[in-house]
Amino acid sequence: MILVTGATGTVGSEVARLLAAGGERVRALTRNPAKAPAMAGVEMVRGDFDDPESLAYAAAKAEALFLLDAPGPEVPRHDQAMLAAARTAGVRKVVKISAIGTGERDGAEVGDWHLPGEQALRSTGTPDGWVWTVLRPSSFASNALGWIEPIRSGAPIPNTTGNGTQGVIDPRDVAEVAVRALTSDDHAGEVLTLTGPELLSVPDQAARLGEVLGRPLETVDVPLETYREGLLAAGLHPAFAEVAVSGSRLAAAGGNARLTGDVERVLGRPARSFTVWARDHRSAFAS
Repeated sequence: MILVTGATGTVGSEVARLLAAGGERVRALTRNPAKAPAMAGVEMVRGDFDDPESLAYAAAKAEALFLLDAPGPEVPRHDQAMLAAARTAGVRKVVKISAIGTGERDGAEVGDWHLPGEQALRSTGTPDGWVWTVLRPSSFASNALGWIEPIRSGAPIPNTTGNGTQGVIDPRDVAEVAVRALTSDDHAGEVLTLTGPELLSVPDQAARLGEVLGRPLETVDVPLETYREGLLAAGLHPAFAEVAVSGSRLAAAGGNARLTGDVERVLGRPARSFTVWARDHRSAFAS
């Protein structure tokens, strides 16, 4: 049985779906099973990273764990709690979603939140040891769903990364790589950096999405201080705002302009392009 955390999110739900479709026994962790969308062949269980008893119940009899938590300063604590429950339950394999560049740079960034969990994954385990794989995806193509409102209203798409490019990846590719790592030992002990097939800026993505929608889309640069103020005004944690601003600054400077062949190496096919993702999600942007 495979325990999937973050099972109601973009990547986690696809992991659970693919595993169940492949005949695996799947248990999905969610804070409120009653509100979670039903998935065929998936057992929904209540769990909260801050409730050790619920994690112990969820991990019982699980042989593998897909570890994913929403970005935020709580990630280190949540990773440690889930790994402790998995270790006690005798879980044999863990696949963790991390972030591109984790542990490679100093300063506020998403990778800072994931580094303690990566370190714990490597240094601890069950008495007989466990198999682990770390996945470090680049920027998700699905972040473009945040542009729905301006696109529908005819406003320009806000851009906090200037002309900085990133290896934008389709979340479905991340999920497929995770499933391969969960269902075989071919990538045991590996850290896989997952990117799309090309480097794209926000204006590049807007141009490709505009081609799919049949109309030009414009972007507008947003000063980072304005971006920070907007995040704080929306009630987000100051640490989250700082990391988001730092990440935008890094991308704008070309610090995340990286491509790898890890998706193709694992799946035996090229990573999906942003254009493919846009075509498959075209209806989401319809007014």
